[in-house]
Amino acid sequence: MGNLAHVSPCAENVRSKRMTPLSQLKASERRFSSGTEPRMDSKMNPVQGGSQLHRAFIALGSNVGDRVEMIEKACLELDRANIKVKRTSSLFETTPMYVLEQDTFINGVCEVETTLAPMELLDTLQSLENALGRKKLIDKGPRSIDLDILLYDQEVFSHERLIVPHKLMLERDFVLRPLCQLIPHERPPQQGKNTQTYSEYLKALPPPEPTPHSTTPISSTFPSLHATDPTRNTHVMAILNLTPDSFSDGGTHSPTDFTQLTKTVRDFISSGATIIDIGGESTRPGSTPVGADEEIARVVPAITHIRTSIPEAANIAISIDTYRARVAEAACAAGADIINDVSAGLLDPDMLPTAARIGKSIILMHMRGTPQTMTKLTSYPHGVIPEVAAELRARIAAAEDAGIRRWRIILDPGLGFAKNQPHDLEILRGLDVLRGVEGLECFPWLMGPSRKRFIGHITGVKTPKERVWGTAATVSASVAGGADIVRVHDVHEMWQVAKVADAIYRV
Repeated sequence: MGNLAHVSPCAENVRSKRMTPLSQLKASERRFSSGTEPRMDSKMNPVQGGSQLHRAFIALGSNVGDRVEMIEKACLELDRANIKVKRTSSLFETTPMYVLEQDTFINGVCEVETTLAPMELLDTLQSLENALGRKKLIDKGPRSIDLDILLYDQEVFSHERLIVPHKLMLERDFVLRPLCQLIPHERPPQQGKNTQTYSEYLKALPPPEPTPHSTTPISSTFPSLHATDPTRNTHVMAILNLTPDSFSDGGTHSPTDFTQLTKTVRDFISSGATIIDIGGESTRPGSTPVGADEEIARVVPAITHIRTSIPEAANIAISIDTYRARVAEAACAAGADIINDVSAGLLDPDMLPTAARIGKSIILMHMRGTPQTMTKLTSYPHGVIPEVAAELRARIAAAEDAGIRRWRIILDPGLGFAKNQPHDLEILRGLDVLRGVEGLECFPWLMGPSRKRFIGHITGVKTPKERVWGTAATVSASVAGGADIVRVHDVHEMWQVAKVADAIYRV
């Protein structure tokens, strides 16, 4: 599988002569000669297949064609085969091993729930690989998809076709790195031994060269985000509000004036924007909802026009700024690439399942309550960063429960949403701390400080459009803290700020 297959794909993983701690556990191995023989529990009593749910971890890998698309197809096929994908790791770009003259791999791990016995699970995985077009041409060479069983409950067993736990997993960064996102504090099933946790095994490995980088896909025409790459460039997201009542630019852009829309989009692109965020309803404090039909009427024609009539925008990503599932789906059908939900799925129970079904990347922003009530929900007795982190982790879990893959999630701490000035400043000051909280690692982050009220309070500038210099300081701080995207109104000016900040901090 991915890099793992270079060492030991499912049918090969007992052939290596290299020994690991897991491969020395002969005393506790349970042996199975075929998937039809009964499995035994820890007391050697038969366990009937098909009646008990088991937790397994499957390694995912691809280095041929659209690697992310192939891995996503494999996850869908797992679900269809009643091997329920419960959680996924991030995806990581990893270099090949042994056969070096091949493309880099995308590797990850998923946690699944299944009633299949180990050999039945292996047979199903290999059938799925074949159905997805895997052809083995060179030993340890390129492959379109690889699915390997790493763990099965806390069992240790051996068969000529399969060893679980996977024989070499504790030696491989590209296996442990994604696995540690899912079960960092669990221990390998080595009976009678005080083993290390998976995260301890990972820390003990020599650093890989080059370091694998997390990968967040956006679209086939837009480069993936690499949130762990210290040399990455910051993306500038231009705000395009097609609303009469947004706090700083309400009424500036009409959803029916395509001539002005074309000029605005071209100006954004020439000024350095790589993403355009289109909104059809204001979410400023105290704003009045307009309803899904009105929102769709505002944003869908504009997205369609950009995608069909502005050639310069062909490689620009479009995000739809909405908390309504129906609007998000209509916008994505018209050509949007990203869903930007200020409520992280809290305001519409259909949002997360819809995002999972249509397979788009989604920005989960921290907010409490609604735009009408959020200004009263600003108590953080345990500290704004710990509480925002905990609440974002809960939204990530909800997204995963709905079927959204971890590699499709972008996070936003929600500056100005259910936060007052000290909270906003603490987040800007401590973004690197927030990004490093356990459970939030390797995600891309969006920061949206542009023209916010706290900037006006600090500078005394009451008119939002005149808060350019204050916004510039917050954009620079965002880049220093590790933001991958900055969402701004003043594109030309903030592109310059981000460009220089990248030159200072992204080295």
